This record gives sequence, C-alpha cells and structure tokens, in this order.
Amino acid sequence: MTTTDADAGDGTAAAAARHPQEPDADPRSDVQTVTHHAETSPPAGMHGYAQQKDAHIKRLRRIEGQIRGLQRMLEEDVYCIDILTQVSASTKGLQSFGLQLLEEHLRHCVADAALQGPEAIDAKVQEATKAIERMLRT
Repeated sequence: MTTTDADAGDGTAAAAARHPQEPDADPRSDVQTVTHHAETSPPAGMHGYAQQKDAHIKRLRRIEGQIRGLQRMLEEDVYCIDILTQVSASTKGLQSFGLQLLEEHLRHCVADAALQGPEAIDAKVQEATKAIERMLRT
C-alpha cells in the first residue's frame, strides 16, 4: 500500500489496481485551494509550464489518487505506519511537482525577464526566491 512518486514512475497501474480512481468531483471534498498571483504574472497560457500542462495535470491526478488512498486507508483501519508511509509518498510527489514547476518558471519566466532588462529580472528572481522560501518551510 506504499506507492511513492518514484516507485510509480509515470504510470500508476499498481496503485490503480489497489485503489481505482474515483470520479473527479468528490462530494465529500471540502478542501479549499489557496492561490497566489504575483503582480508580475503574464496572461494565461504564457506560463513556463504551458508546454507540459497535460503531463502536470496527469501527475496531479496521480497525487490526488494518493490522497484519496489515504482517506480509504483510514476508513479501512489500516495500520498507522502504513498510512504515514503513504503520507510521505504523497508529500514527496507534491514536492517533486513543485520543483519541476519551479525549474520551468526559471527557464521560461525568469529567462524572459532577462530579455526585458535588469528591473524585470530582479523582480522575477525575487519572486522565485520567495517561492523557494515557501517551499523550504513546508
């Protein structure tokens, strides 16, 4: 019951066999999404992740499946350590996703700002630094 992001690779056949995907809309879910839009954000579709959007959505759905697996584990009274192992796998999956998104931001958004001049690059570097700080705090 311990599928990690690294173990699963890009496919989650083993995880899917243990825990089939539920419909996207989960009426039990009361999770609120918190977003932060920087003042320097470009228009939609102009982000560094745009070319990898489908792959990112697929990855987030896999992570969502891991979280739903945690709910099922609690409902099925699974052993505490097994649940904690799955929490760790889910956390690693989100961290890995975040790092990939950060790399794409640096390659696209910060590189684009470099073409606009020193003030633009300073703003993007500061923005990226704050994002890294937030990621390190978690």
